[in-house]
Amino acid sequence: MALPDFLVIGVPKAGTTALHAALARHPRLFMSPVKEPKFFLTDGPPPAKGGPGDAETYREHVWRRADYEALFADAPPGTLCGESTPFYLYDLDAQRRIRETIPDAKLIVSLRDPVERAHSNWTHLWSAGLEPIGDVIEACAAEKRRVADGWSPFWHYVGLGRYGEQLAHLFTLFPREQVLVFRYRDLVDRPADTLDRICAFLGVEQGVVGEVPRENVTAHPPQSRRHRVLARIARLGDPFLGRRLTSPLERVLQRDAQPRRPLTWEQRQELLAYFAADIALLRDLLDEDFGDWLRPRERSGGLVGARPDGQRQARNGRVRDLDGPPTGR
Repeated sequence: MALPDFLVIGVPKAGTTALHAALARHPRLFMSPVKEPKFFLTDGPPPAKGGPGDAETYREHVWRRADYEALFADAPPGTLCGESTPFYLYDLDAQRRIRETIPDAKLIVSLRDPVERAHSNWTHLWSAGLEPIGDVIEACAAEKRRVADGWSPFWHYVGLGRYGEQLAHLFTLFPREQVLVFRYRDLVDRPADTLDRICAFLGVEQGVVGEVPRENVTAHPPQSRRHRVLARIARLGDPFLGRRLTSPLERVLQRDAQPRRPLTWEQRQELLAYFAADIALLRDLLDEDFGDWLRPRERSGGLVGARPDGQRQARNGRVRDLDGPPTGR
């Protein structure tokens, strides 16, 4: 029986794609060839419908046990097997399924400023032509309705960022020594140290992998007539054409797109209202200060700085993410 020894379980838009690729370079680690199999998200086939583009995502879902085990069948003897599905932390039923199936698995969690995570998530879908609302504040306000209508977790911009609630539940199922939590900014600013920390947690040699793939800039297409027309086509989708239709559309949608625009402090304050209580819970849960998430965005490595008048500006006019451009979920 081939099942993973460890899982990267969270969170979306927090460098999990880059982390998966980096860990795959370690000779003692075998990462699933399908980066995000989503096996533990359901007890059977995925839902038949959801939000725009969800049908294609569900087709990529590896939900049969035999197919999931086959992902790890080629692992060399003596290696540890892992996979990365960053929705596992958010889905409390997925947490329980993991506990029932692989109770000794080690779990890895990358946490990102929840406002920045939500903004990056929204931009990802907007640039793919799938997000119908051209304002991140309004899109977050529509979340309850979308959840009720069965849109997949990647549309849950707010819910995905409530890490305190999710980790509190996880710690009722797994001992804390089986869970490694670190910050996305550590993967960006100190990749070698962070990868060594992960390798030490997994019990494999440190100093073997020291880099993560190069950063990508999240594109932000303007609200033009071309974007409206092509986005409408992308949201209609085609269950037969799949990526043959959507990939060319995404390339056209992102033509002449600008890097992701930073949020103003006023926008950030509006979104922080969704997360403030949970950030306090996370602080108490991990005994770590997350107060920087409650303040204006200010990073020494660069991405966004604050002007004295409270307006925001991006250094070099861009906001960078370690997760790549919107070519899949």
